[in-house]
Amino acid sequence: MKINVDYRKIITELCRFILGATFLFSGTVKSVDPVGGVIIMEEYFGAFGLTALNPLALFTSINLSAIEFLLGLCIVLAVYRKLTTFCMLVFMIFMTVLTLYLAIFNPVHDCGCFGQAIILTNTQTFLKNALVLLPAAIVTFIYHKKMTPAYTYKVYWFAVIFGYLYAVGFAYYNYYHLPLIDFLPYKTGINIPEQMSFPEGAPQDVFNFIYEKEGEKKTFKPEDAPYDDDSWTFVERKLIKQGYVPPIISFEIYDADDNNIADRLLEDEKGVFLLTSPDLEKASDKHIDEINNIYDFAVEQDMLFFCVTISSKHNIEEWIHNTGAEYPFLSADDVMLKSIVRANPGLVLLKSGTILQKWNHNDIPSEETAESVIEELMNPTGKKINKEMNRLFGFLGCFVLPLLLVWMYDYFRNRRKKYV
Repeated sequence: MKINVDYRKIITELCRFILGATFLFSGTVKSVDPVGGVIIMEEYFGAFGLTALNPLALFTSINLSAIEFLLGLCIVLAVYRKLTTFCMLVFMIFMTVLTLYLAIFNPVHDCGCFGQAIILTNTQTFLKNALVLLPAAIVTFIYHKKMTPAYTYKVYWFAVIFGYLYAVGFAYYNYYHLPLIDFLPYKTGINIPEQMSFPEGAPQDVFNFIYEKEGEKKTFKPEDAPYDDDSWTFVERKLIKQGYVPPIISFEIYDADDNNIADRLLEDEKGVFLLTSPDLEKASDKHIDEINNIYDFAVEQDMLFFCVTISSKHNIEEWIHNTGAEYPFLSADDVMLKSIVRANPGLVLLKSGTILQKWNHNDIPSEETAESVIEELMNPTGKKINKEMNRLFGFLGCFVLPLLLVWMYDYFRNRRKKYV
C-alpha cells in the first residue's frame, strides 16, 4: 500500500511552529519586563539619533512585544494565514536587515530580542534571523494554505483582538507592578555577596600578553611573558578565553563623602530598606505617604532606611521639598538601580545581604499592613506562599481558557451544522 506523504506540508507546519514558539516566547519575555524594553528602545533611539522619540519608548516597547506575541499566536493557530505569514515575512526581512547592521557596526550591545531572558550578541541574533527565522517565514508564506487552522474563519477575529489586548494588558500589569518573572540578577531571595563570589575551581580568564621590541610586536602566554626583560615594552593584555562571570559583578553604594558603604548595608542583620530611584526628577510621588510610613516604621524598629539615586543634589532637594522626605540619600550607578527594581521609585528590604522583598511603589504596604508584612518577611513563621507563581498561573489560565472555550464553541457549532 502506497502512502502519499506531503513533505511540503510537514516542512511548512514545522516552520510554522518554530516561528510561533519563537515569537510567542519573545513577545512574552518582553511583556514581562516592559521597563527593560524601554531601556532598550532608548538605546536604539540614541544610536540612530532619534532621542526626541524617547517619550514614546514605553508605548513602542509594549506595542512591539504585543505585535510579536500576536504574530506568534496567529501563526500557531493559523488564523488569517495569508495576511499573518505576509506580516511575519515583512517583519523578519526588516529584522534581518536591522540585525545585520547591528552585527557590522555594533551601535547597541544588546538587541533585546529576548529581553533579559536570553542575551545574544548582535552576530548571534543576525545568524538566528538569517539562517532560521527568515527561511521559515519564506516557507510559511509560500505554502500558507498547507497550514491547518485551529478555528473556522468566523472566529478568527476573536483570536486577533484577544491576543493583542491580552499582551498589552499583561505588559501594563508588569509595568505598574514588578515583573512576574525576574530575569535580572537581583531576584527576591538571593544573597548578594554569594552572587558576587567565585566558586572554588571556577574557570579563570585566560589572557595573552603583547609586547613590543624594536618595532616588532609579539604575543606571549602568561608563563612566557618577558616581565623582567627591559628590552621588551608591554603593549596590551588580550582576553583569549572568558572565565567564570558571577551573576552580580559589583555592588557599590556611596555616601555623601564618596565612601562605599555597601559592605555595611550587606552585613546588617536588623534589616535595611533601600528606596531606589535612578532619576528622582521622573520618580512617581503618588505613594509617598506609604514610603514615609515605612521610613517611620524603620526608625521605630532601629532599622536603616536610605534612598539610593544617581540624581543631582538639586533634584534631591526638590524631592525632599515636595515629599517631606526625612531619610538620608546615597548614590549608586543607575544601571545597577534599574537592575535591582524595575520601578521608579522601588523599595527593597535586605537582611544580612539577602533580598527579602522588592516592591513597586504601587505595591508598598499601607500603614495598616506594613508592620505585619515586614515582620513576616524578617521572621517567617509558616509556609511561604509564592504569590508571583500563583499570579503567573492565573495569567496563563486567563490566556488559555478563553481560547479553549471559543475553540469548543466553534468546533461543536461547526459539527452541528454538518448534521443539520
